[in-house]
Formats: sequence, C-alpha cells, structure tokens
Amino acid sequence: MKTDIRFTHKSLVEQSKAGHSSSQYELYSCYVDAMFNVSFRILENKEDAEDIVQDSFIDAFKQLHSFKYQSSFGAWLKRIVINKSINHLKVKKVDLVPMDEHEFHLTQPTEAMVPDVLDITKIRRGIALLPDGYKQVINLYLIEGYDHLEIATILEITESTSKSQYHRAKKKLLQIVSEL
Repeated sequence: MKTDIRFTHKSLVEQSKAGHSSSQYELYSCYVDAMFNVSFRILENKEDAEDIVQDSFIDAFKQLHSFKYQSSFGAWLKRIVINKSINHLKVKKVDLVPMDEHEFHLTQPTEAMVPDVLDITKIRRGIALLPDGYKQVINLYLIEGYDHLEIATILEITESTSKSQYHRAKKKLLQIVSEL
C-alpha cells in the first residue's frame, strides 16, 4: 500500500493544531535544519537565515489552522521560508538583474564548454559568485525544484524573465566554473 506524502507527520500536525507544544517542538526538530538550508541558500547569511527560519515557524504555527493537506507540511513550510527569505532580500533592496520582456534562446553547451567532471564545490563557489538575481533563479529552479511559473510568482517577475535569467545564469555559471 502506497502512503500519500501529504499526510507525513499528520498526527504531529493535528496535535500541534490542538496546541500541544511538545508536538510543535517535534515538528520543529524534524524540519529546522532543512528549512535553514533553504533560507541560507537564498540569503547567504547565517544569522539572517536563522531569523527567517524562526519567524517562519512562528507564522506556520500561528496559521496551522489553514493547513489543509493540499501538500505535505514540509512543502507548505518550505514555501513560507522561501517567501520570507525573498521578502527579506527585497527589504534589503537586492534587485534582480533587469531583463527585456522576451525570451532568449541559447544553444546547448558544447562538450568543450562543459568540464568533464563538475566538482560540486566548484559549482557551489560558482553559484556564490553569480549576481543575486541569477543566484535566486538558479537556486529556486535547480535546487528547490520550482518551475518557471512558480519562480515568476515568487519573485514577482514574468515567466519569460525567469526563463531568460535561468539560461543566462546557467551560461554564466558554466563560464565561472570553467575558470575556477
């Protein structure tokens, strides 16, 4: 029998809805590290990421009554963390790289452009060197698994801007990685 992932930790969620602090702490313990990693990838600042995660859990527990199992609790919480992280960047006035309103089509990289072995540390360093707008789109698309329509909604940009920034970021990342 297949288990529906949306109901992972259902008993903890229901007990938390009823106000059991021990269940809230158990949910917190299950997800705090993963949510910190999500926020840190966006903010690149340990203290800011810790603050965002704490605020996200507070908001999640306050709004837990609105959680209706349309997704897993982890996915619902992750969306809160991502939105709060991006809003934090907006407050700090970190803007996306401006783009025209049309899509850019890049050719597929040739074998000469792609290193034989992409060292994960090189890729991480390369992502860290990308402009902030590129970095946000790369993280949301490649690491968090959002599609361009979802990224457009989260970042308040058009879907075509998300796609073009992703393609430009990927091209820039390949260039950076090849130079490292």
